[in-house]
Formats: sequence, C-alpha cells, structure tokens
Amino acid sequence: MATYKDIFGTNIQVVSSDPANPVEGQIWYNTTTQVLKGESATTVGAWATGGNLNTARRNPAGSSGTNYTSALAFGGDSGPPSNTDYAVTESYNGTSWTEVNDLNTARTNLAGAGTATSGLAFGGINVSTRLGNTEQWNGSSWTEVNNLNSARRQLGGTGTDNTSALAFGGEDNSTAFLSNTESWNGTSWTELNDVNTARIMSNGVGTTTSALNAGGEGASGTSAQTESWNGTSWTEVADLNVATNIGGSTGPDNTSALVFGGEPVTAKTEIWNGTSWAETSDLNVARQALAGSGNSATLALAFGGQAPAITAATEEWTGPGSPLTVTFTTS
Repeated sequence: MATYKDIFGTNIQVVSSDPANPVEGQIWYNTTTQVLKGESATTVGAWATGGNLNTARRNPAGSSGTNYTSALAFGGDSGPPSNTDYAVTESYNGTSWTEVNDLNTARTNLAGAGTATSGLAFGGINVSTRLGNTEQWNGSSWTEVNNLNSARRQLGGTGTDNTSALAFGGEDNSTAFLSNTESWNGTSWTELNDVNTARIMSNGVGTTTSALNAGGEGASGTSAQTESWNGTSWTEVADLNVATNIGGSTGPDNTSALVFGGEPVTAKTEIWNGTSWAETSDLNVARQALAGSGNSATLALAFGGQAPAITAATEEWTGPGSPLTVTFTTS
C-alpha cells in the first residue's frame, strides 16, 4: 500500500502550531494540541454569525470590500415610526464594527462601491428628495464630489474603488423607474447604454467593464431578470430561480456572484457561475433591505435589513472552494 510520503513526496509534518498558510492536501500533526490536521476545501457554502452593527438599520449601502474581514456600511434608515435617515458610517474588521466619520448627507436607498479604504456613496433619498449626491471615502472621511446626472433612489451600483463605479436603474423625483446607466471615472459621471428593463431595488455586482444586474422591481412587479454588462451594453442572461428585490449581493464580475435575502422576506441565497443561478445555503436571519460586501462569491458579508424588525445582524459567507482546516479522528 502506498504511504503518504509515496504519494506526496514528504512525511507528515510534526509542528507545535498550525501552519499559517496551509495548502490543500497538506497534513500535519500538532504536538501542542496532539491532533492530526489537514487542509481541505469547502464543498458547500455556509453563513456564520458575525458582529452586529452598532446602529441597526435598513437600506444601507456597503463597500465591495475584499472579503468579510474588511467592509464599510453607510447610510440607511431607522424604519417606522420615525423613518430617520442616517449618515452613520461603520467599518468592519472581521470581528466587530467601529463607527467612523459620517456621510456629509444623511440618506437611505443609496448605492455604494469600492473598499473600506477607498469607497463611493451615490444617489439615495433624504426625506422625500431623490439625490444625485456622490461622496468619496478615503479611509477616514467623506468628501462631496460631482453628482450623478440623474438623481435617484433605490438604484443598483457597483465598482472597485472611489475612482471607478457603475450606477444603474432606480427611481427619480417623478417616481418613474429608470433604465439609465452611468459610469464614474473619479471625477464625473458619464451616461452609457441603458439597462434593457427599467427597475428599482435590483442587485448589482462587478466592475465598470464586467457587471451583473439581478432581480429588482419593474413595471410588472418583482423580477428574477438578470442582465450582464460587458463595458458597453447590457445583455439578458439566465433568470434568478426566485424573483426578489431589495436584497444583498456581492461578486467580482459578471461570471461570479452571490445574491441573498430580499422581498418577499427571505433567507434564500443564490450563486452565479457565469451561466446560471443555483440555490445554496440560506442566511441564518431571513430579511429584506440589507446590504452586502465582498468582491467574490466565496468570501462575503451580509448586514442590516428588516426581518420584520430592523436588525443589526451581520453574517459572514464562506463559499464552496474556500480553504478549510479539518481535524482527523479515529471515530
């Protein structure tokens, strides 16, 4: 019978502490804990409870971030009866949220892009006025910059940092559903080709050259429609399995995405592989009007929302294919 050394060309390591960056297939014996461990990969994604927001809210926006160890949450509202619009901004370090400097303009139903050190906030509503206001985050404070060409709330948005973002859809001050798409270059917004179906409260992920617009609410009601952006135009692709709006989403581009929660109030999560959507592990807390952060469908964050009470709940997503350290037993 072939031994571990015969197969992998090395003996099982004997160490006093677990390796910092083990690779898949690596096995070691920890002399401190006296257990045999190995590095595998997750086969099914799962949500785990993270640290709560300091300010419970619905309809916030989030930075795209890099994973669930670094994120930004901003804006949102308290819900009834006061329906207070927030300027509150919080930063997540993988364990807890810390309040940092507020937005210059309090608002809800806004969109966000970027990271925890280079973010962008745009659009939204303050009381009853749809906004075009855009603010850049530099890691410590927000600065007002040039407005969107079309003021709107409940828009979709995505982008990599505070110099590159995409805004699409939403509702203007006449309460008309918009199909307008705009691109941000760090200085100003430029109108581009419209989405095929005007809608509000859709899920946006990706970059200015490779993005998805999924779900939302159009003239005919809650939608499962998905459109893919190639940097020039939108193309209809495979629908979500479950029509939803005002949910959370993350993803790096139009080939990989995660959509979760939404209305009707749900815990459902769907993952996109570039061709089709597949249902995967549910959120622990079913909710709508939440936000997401993370630039992959493998490591992501869900926070805030309404379930039906306004919630501060935060959940961390570890998707299929993520590294997983396992402990071997004799049972």
